[in-house]
Amino acid sequence: MKRRELITALPLGIALASTGYAQSAYPNKPIRYIVPVAAGGGSDMIGRAVCERLGKVLGQPMLVDNHGGGGGVIASQMTAKSPADGYTLMQGYVGTHGTAPATRKLPYDAVKDFTPIGMIGSTPNVLCINAALPITDVKSFLDYVRQNPGRVSYGSAGAGSLTHMTAELFKLQTGAFMVHIPYRGIAPATTDLIAGQTQAMFPGLAAALPHIRGGRIRALAVTGSQRHPQLKDVPTMEEAGLKGFDAQQWYGIVGPAGMPAPIVKQLNEALAKVLAQPDFKEKLSGEAVELIPMSPEAFGTYMKADIARWSALAKARGIMLDA
Repeated sequence: MKRRELITALPLGIALASTGYAQSAYPNKPIRYIVPVAAGGGSDMIGRAVCERLGKVLGQPMLVDNHGGGGGVIASQMTAKSPADGYTLMQGYVGTHGTAPATRKLPYDAVKDFTPIGMIGSTPNVLCINAALPITDVKSFLDYVRQNPGRVSYGSAGAGSLTHMTAELFKLQTGAFMVHIPYRGIAPATTDLIAGQTQAMFPGLAAALPHIRGGRIRALAVTGSQRHPQLKDVPTMEEAGLKGFDAQQWYGIVGPAGMPAPIVKQLNEALAKVLAQPDFKEKLSGEAVELIPMSPEAFGTYMKADIARWSALAKARGIMLDA
């Protein structure tokens, strides 16, 4: 290298060394991917599907590390305290970076303690009722609730969960009164809805779809701005008369705060390649998940907005839970 070229290259080399990062060196070992739920289920499936393909793009294995419990608090703390070197990532979702920060005092800051890397995708929530009820649309459901004060209950995956908050949004916009029955997860809540122990619920479409198709529960409306391809005959909440009603079960990738910008860029570009793969699109489409590529900046803005909207609802409904 000529003397002038060497002098020119020195500042860049010093800058890279000061961050402990060299573009060509990352990644040079397996990457830990924390999924904040137990193995099995939709969120875990998404994480494993992402890791399988993202590892191939990056040229290093992505190792799924399941840490359920505490509504994602355990996994989030673990991620936030990890070195910001790109070798520990987490699958953030609406619970860890949306509803939980809005309803609980957490041992971490959902914005300041994390680096947004990119959105994976989302699935809408759907108003479902027990199939035995003589109801076929949102209007008749509201009439039924008003004609049976205090007798209609709705299940949720737990207090402060998206299923809970979506129902509270519904109650706020309609003035309907329903009794909340929190469960330890979506599976037991769905079981009791099918059995008629509860009458309604707002599960994510991915979790509800098999039961809707099997006729065990009935879908009345989906959240979001347009009908979902998997339920073309089911109207949106807005079509049913609830303007601006929305709730999305979303998934994305975050890391500890302070990750080097070149690593974040590299990960985001690798994720974009995965999201563009036809077989990956097909796999997640079958789970009712729409892929939504985003830059790190756009994803960070999305998370802040989601926390803000659920915080406003929690304040309006007086919802503040123990951590």
